[in-house]
Amino acid sequence: MSLVSPHGPQSQLLPRLAAESERGDLTAWAATLPRLPMTTRETSDLLMLGMGAFTPLSGFMGRDDWLSVCDRYEMADGVFWPIPITLSASADAASSLRPGDPVALMDEDTQALMAVLTVSEVYTVDKEHEARQVFRTTDAAHPGVAKLLAQRPFNVAGSVQVLSEGPYPVQYPGLYLRPAETRERFQSLGWSTVAALQTRNPMHRSHEYLAKVAIEVVDGLLIHQVLGKLKAGDIPADVRVRAIDTLVEQYFVPGTCIQAGYPMEMRYAGPREALLHALIRQNFGCSHLLVGRDHAGVGDYYGPFDAHRIFEEIPKDALEIQAMKMDWTFYCRKCDGMATGRTCPHGPEDRVVISGTRLRRMLSDGDDVPDHFSRPEVLSILRQYYEAEAADRPADSLP
Repeated sequence: MSLVSPHGPQSQLLPRLAAESERGDLTAWAATLPRLPMTTRETSDLLMLGMGAFTPLSGFMGRDDWLSVCDRYEMADGVFWPIPITLSASADAASSLRPGDPVALMDEDTQALMAVLTVSEVYTVDKEHEARQVFRTTDAAHPGVAKLLAQRPFNVAGSVQVLSEGPYPVQYPGLYLRPAETRERFQSLGWSTVAALQTRNPMHRSHEYLAKVAIEVVDGLLIHQVLGKLKAGDIPADVRVRAIDTLVEQYFVPGTCIQAGYPMEMRYAGPREALLHALIRQNFGCSHLLVGRDHAGVGDYYGPFDAHRIFEEIPKDALEIQAMKMDWTFYCRKCDGMATGRTCPHGPEDRVVISGTRLRRMLSDGDDVPDHFSRPEVLSILRQYYEAEAADRPADSLP
């Protein structure tokens, strides 16, 4: 059997990263062009375009695609896509752009030239409509909605030639794997069915349980770390990587899983983001995506299993990848082990729900963490991080 096909009618990866032999000349040309700054979210989307993770997109969406994705989960040509991929611009910048113009895309934080975009359209959108459709709320307290509402007033569409992959290949050697590379790795291991575990947290015992359930039914597991910018309070990627490496070395059978990282920034769009996570993992070569409680959610904006139900609401042929839907996962005192609502008959008084939020709070407060929350080797790494954070905190900020 072969791996699942990349998403889209071509059934092949379409990375937008320029060939290495061409990047010098393209970068020199980009330096002569008008510059358009990108937010961190837009830069992370550009990197996903560059590596081919957003196949079959060739660049940032125009208005017809934007509206169709918001309202119908598909682009104007009918290709399934769950979340708009757009690039914003100020009124001044937008007023000077015309279709066919080349413009250099620049990361607004680092000032680095990242790509050349050929303008196809400049347009405005109803941000509140996008928020209602994608995030199911217009509440500015939602971190994804806040970023959307803060975007510049115009959108610029066009195909891109990506010039740089940012710091990730150097910062995370061996971890930053492009879709073509994960596919090669899976094939070298003889895997044809692969489950992806999306994570922005160190893996606690619930994650470990879900991962091992998946390994029982597929050839291998991709533990896929978010390397893009997260919300305040989340644990940095390098700490998570060390913690997961340690967990895999100590508690997984060799050759059953791979850890990798990808540069997309979280939107916290709950069910819609679960669909985007599935589409991306199909491009990386995965046949299944683990979808647990409140996948890609934040706060109380989504029901705990809305991300399960949304896979039943899309056409059956929208994606080749399948959702591996997992029930509430918890430690049961009577069962004396990890379980779900489908395997444990006991009541809530015997169940200890393990969440990344609760684990982070206990570590931040210096509380004792029960053994059933996380493996001791993982806790040691996390405690070192929180102790260093506390030591670096200004004295007047301490409680």
